[in-house]
Amino acid sequence: MSEYETDILLWSEHQAALLRRVAAGERINNAELDWPNIIDEVETVGRNELHAVESLLVQTLLHILKARAWPLSAAVPGWQKEIRVFRMQLRRRFVPSMRQKIDLADLYAEALLSLPDMIDSQPPLPVPDFCTVTLDELLSEPPHTQLR
Repeated sequence: MSEYETDILLWSEHQAALLRRVAAGERINNAELDWPNIIDEVETVGRNELHAVESLLVQTLLHILKARAWPLSAAVPGWQKEIRVFRMQLRRRFVPSMRQKIDLADLYAEALLSLPDMIDSQPPLPVPDFCTVTLDELLSEPPHTQLR
């Protein structure tokens, strides 16, 4: 087993130290650099950030849907606060290169599937079958986004 498989923290510290030496112009034994796993880890960083943004989008959409489906619920102020927090986190984590990879229609469908059948012993009011808010609206500064 490699150090990567047995102690990823130690592996990452060792690989980072080697890469710093290379960046400083030092010659090292290239065989010490674990290129396949370094490449995989770099790609994973980007994928994880994209998944985090997608997760925040689903949570935002779900809370918007809950507030629309159960507008009289005592939980609405809490959902609205969570929407503001999720949107703030989205603005911090979103980067332009994610735009082409985000399928808002699919994320909306996921939020619809996550919608509970009942809240406060009440069924939901009708909600749109398709996403009526844009990615730009979700990323914008105004604290409240309503589905049209």
